[in-house]
Amino acid sequence: MTDWPVRLAMVALRALGFAFIVSLVSTVIASPVERAASATCAEIQVRKEWRALTVEERLGYLQAVLCLQKIPPHETTGIATTRYEEFQATHIKLTDRVHFVGHFLAWHRQLGNLYAKALREECGYKGPFPYWDWSIDADSSKPLAQSPLFDPVTGFGGDGVPGTYTLPPDPKNESAVPRPFAYKGCVQTGPFKDAVSHLGPGKLRTTHCLVRGIEETYRPALRSSNVRNTLSASNYKAFDAAVNSLMNGIHGSGHFIVGGEMTNVYSAGIDPLFYLHHANLDRIWWVWQQADRKNRLTDIWGPTTQNGPTQVTLDFDMDFPALGPNVK
Repeated sequence: MTDWPVRLAMVALRALGFAFIVSLVSTVIASPVERAASATCAEIQVRKEWRALTVEERLGYLQAVLCLQKIPPHETTGIATTRYEEFQATHIKLTDRVHFVGHFLAWHRQLGNLYAKALREECGYKGPFPYWDWSIDADSSKPLAQSPLFDPVTGFGGDGVPGTYTLPPDPKNESAVPRPFAYKGCVQTGPFKDAVSHLGPGKLRTTHCLVRGIEETYRPALRSSNVRNTLSASNYKAFDAAVNSLMNGIHGSGHFIVGGEMTNVYSAGIDPLFYLHHANLDRIWWVWQQADRKNRLTDIWGPTTQNGPTQVTLDFDMDFPALGPNVK
């Protein structure tokens, strides 16, 4: 992605404390919620592509997200006003520590795991945690806005409506808005049409709607042919270079095709699609690992901080304030 040349690294499955099981038949991914001391799975949680969920499961998931957007945060002294915002606040707070570093993928994998856990345990979601395989949409001839992901009833609502949102004043340059034109307008259909956020854009704290601005020019980077090219990398360093290619990296393109808040390195998580996008990156990462488990499960590359020079290891400690305990 042009604006986020993020250096991702791969941490061993056992170091993260959970795994994915890829099904070639059903495109289902499963990951254990916990790992016992004996390294056996305590429980398996199935993951499915959004379209593979039943209508009941989709509606249940959307209701659980709306629930998170209403219940209070765990820490009342922070900047978050809801439990959902608590996840965004943590991401914003740690952005400079978990991007452009070796543990980028690992940290976001655990963030997604904690998010899924909150949906289940705090908001009663019973179905599989979903991911968004954007290659299905990129390979299609239909406009992205016609994808089931953007359905106004069983999806996340549509594109932003022009003229309904104006970026706030930013005298200290804290908004981190890479492309102002990407903030097309407020989403006015679907379950989040009335959603109000008090965080973002960037590090700013403003009250605003959910903003999107679909940009079809990123479609080629998300096609299945480019995903196959990414998976053909022979080692993690090459895999990282493909994922974060300035021209067609799948990570950045998945953010920028949605537009709006998703284009913001700090506050992208305000859009609920953020978690489905990163769940799909997890899937692709795991598929790549499975092609050479012996070498790739422990392959790792990248600095522990943006300025280096220390390289991340399998024992690197990752923190998740207000969300969960540290993990390696």
